[in-house]
Amino acid sequence: MDYQIQIVEVAQLDTAVVRGHVAHDAIGQFLGKAFGEVLGVVGAADVAGPPFARYVMTDEGWEIEGGFPVHAPIAGSGRVEAATLPGGMVASTVHVGSYLELGKAYAAIKTWLADNGYLATGAPWEAYLDEPTVDAPRTLVVSPCTTA
Repeated sequence: MDYQIQIVEVAQLDTAVVRGHVAHDAIGQFLGKAFGEVLGVVGAADVAGPPFARYVMTDEGWEIEGGFPVHAPIAGSGRVEAATLPGGMVASTVHVGSYLELGKAYAAIKTWLADNGYLATGAPWEAYLDEPTVDAPRTLVVSPCTTA
């Protein structure tokens, strides 16, 4: 897939998330439960954008948070807690197709940043623009960055 990388400024987003630590093969199951829990706490009317996930790889798997942007900070309940997605300069691209191939979008952003004088500055995230049942779901991949 030919990825078109864009550099844009984004506003910080308030979010409602569930955090956890999972093995790679448990990401989908974790996110499905997390999205349901968040919707159960905040309700669809308070959701301000598509569901997202942010990952940090560890030796034992992935530190992960999954949830939704919300219109205003929330009061946590159960495993659902308030968080934010950072504002500022980001590199982004859209991946179309299997979630199993998302690594290619992350690699494309990483290569593009290095080739064009930028540095990644934080944990990337992905926003799911379509339902997972769509034949070729679109996923927005976002990486905070700065000029080198």
